[in-house]
Amino acid sequence: MIKHQKPRAFFDTFERKGPGQKNTHYCPGCGHGTAHKLIAELIDELHIQDRTIFCSPVGCSVFAYYYFDTGNIQCSHGRAPAVATGIRRTHKDSILISYQGDGDLAGIGTAEIIHAANRGENLTVFFINNAIYGMTGGQLAPTTLIGQSTLTSPGGRVQSRDGSPIGMAEIMDAIKTPVFIERVSLATPGKVMRARKVFKKALLNQVQKRGFSFVEVLSPCPVNWKLTPSRARRWMEEKLEPVFPVMNFRETEDLKINKETIPPVLKGEDLLNVFRVNKDQLHPPKAKEISDQFVKISGFGGQGVMSAGVLLANCVIAEGRNATWIPSYGPAMRGGTANASVIVSGKNIGSPLVDYPNVLIAMNLPSLNIFEEKVLPGGFIFINSSIITRKVKREDVKSIYVPASDMAKQGGMLAAANVIMLSLYMLASKVSDIQTLKKVIPLSIKKKEYIDVNLKIVDIAIEFYEKNKDAF
Repeated sequence: MIKHQKPRAFFDTFERKGPGQKNTHYCPGCGHGTAHKLIAELIDELHIQDRTIFCSPVGCSVFAYYYFDTGNIQCSHGRAPAVATGIRRTHKDSILISYQGDGDLAGIGTAEIIHAANRGENLTVFFINNAIYGMTGGQLAPTTLIGQSTLTSPGGRVQSRDGSPIGMAEIMDAIKTPVFIERVSLATPGKVMRARKVFKKALLNQVQKRGFSFVEVLSPCPVNWKLTPSRARRWMEEKLEPVFPVMNFRETEDLKINKETIPPVLKGEDLLNVFRVNKDQLHPPKAKEISDQFVKISGFGGQGVMSAGVLLANCVIAEGRNATWIPSYGPAMRGGTANASVIVSGKNIGSPLVDYPNVLIAMNLPSLNIFEEKVLPGGFIFINSSIITRKVKREDVKSIYVPASDMAKQGGMLAAANVIMLSLYMLASKVSDIQTLKKVIPLSIKKKEYIDVNLKIVDIAIEFYEKNKDAF
């Protein structure tokens, strides 16, 4: 009979420092290893390994995916609660663990944690508070103590300059919605065992769908504190715990606060009704299959670059194929360089990024200068010749010159030059039926006068295409 063994929720080996490693990479005396073991034991005990998803952002906490044999998502700095919220909307029975450090949660991710708590998201947050930025060399953190020396406060934290250390459990307690809030310490074996009970309660709350649980964990960081592991734990009791008292702030047994369920995801006619769309408006003829299109639409802010990309993606989706759209803005929303990437495919699309397009729609000269060399050989470049005076230098691509701005101005709306370019690309490539564009435009534009002029612009583009087919 096995009485003691490594939790099954851990991987057999930890590959962080190389193949076959059995030990974690954490510094001697670090509290992360202790917290990891407690969580792993509880995942085993509660039989939730196949349902658990860790959301681990930047910092030492990110390395959880090297240790836990569960679902793992590496999140942007501070954004773990937001990512967990998205997962909760689609995976109702998953056990979501947001495992975050103090610089991440209390500094960079303050907005995300506060709003997730305020919504009462059914997830469990483990907040590792070691009063310092541990991973990046020991800089001042939101929880650094007054007088504590760090890399960026070598003379110690000064309240008048740096503010006071932030008590995140106290902030959580000011919000009505969380069902469980407690601060624990890893300073002694007895406190570690208490922490285990608290961890279990926080996870059980989620299993029982009670709501948002927040556990702040006072944890040692001997290397950045410049203390031995044993001295670091004494320092926690002497210095850290008086500022961040170990205590239970809230334990709500009454479930009334969380009885409201999240509305189901709208689909089909219910979704169309939200946008006041008649389902008969979206039944164009099925477009024939074409090769994958990697489209870059680029121009200055105000030329409708983004809306052209959205229109294209919506047209393709309306015809039953897959499409992605992702924007990229320059320093200024209006006047700065901007571009949209659109991918069209009959298969699932793994990433929305377009680094090397096979179609470039260049609305201004800087766009042509930036992206001309990135177009794949055999690709197409549509040039707004009303603004771009030079010719395409390459001979291994098809160049199509369109006086789009002049045509749009003659049609009554200079800002609709994007629709001219999009219409001509659709007509030339057959990526989508032009009639689909005419049906999508009214669904995308609220003001009727703009709808009419944009539809007129599409007709102008069709007429231009018919007269200049040889150029396409």
